[in-house]
Amino acid sequence: MYSKTTRGITVTVVPHFLEDQSEPSRGRYVWAYQVRIANDGGETVQLLTRHWRITDGNGRLHEVRGPGVVGEQPVLAPGQAFEYTSGTPLATPSGFMGGSYAMTSDKGEAFDVEIPTFSLDSPHHGRQIN
Repeated sequence: MYSKTTRGITVTVVPHFLEDQSEPSRGRYVWAYQVRIANDGGETVQLLTRHWRITDGNGRLHEVRGPGVVGEQPVLAPGQAFEYTSGTPLATPSGFMGGSYAMTSDKGEAFDVEIPTFSLDSPHHGRQIN
């Protein structure tokens, strides 16, 4: 589990390797990740856009930007949370991803909330000890 709090908004991510959707012999490795966005602050906020940075095991960066998450732009009052599950494929057996959500407060103030960088490791990835 990976967690980061920015301005009272806590983003927690739990990644899972999807063996049944992966095809290592074809260079296809797939992960699901569960995200929980909790408003631990004192103001109502709305998630407007997302920006993901996905890096594979060869250092290739893929960026994803767009409105909301899973087709929604949730509004979170203090104490509320929003959860969703999504996924990503990679051409390598490991990588990492992270990013940010653009939010706005009920007073119209725009700010970014960091998504913690998390590791994507499959059982097909040989670990090295330096």
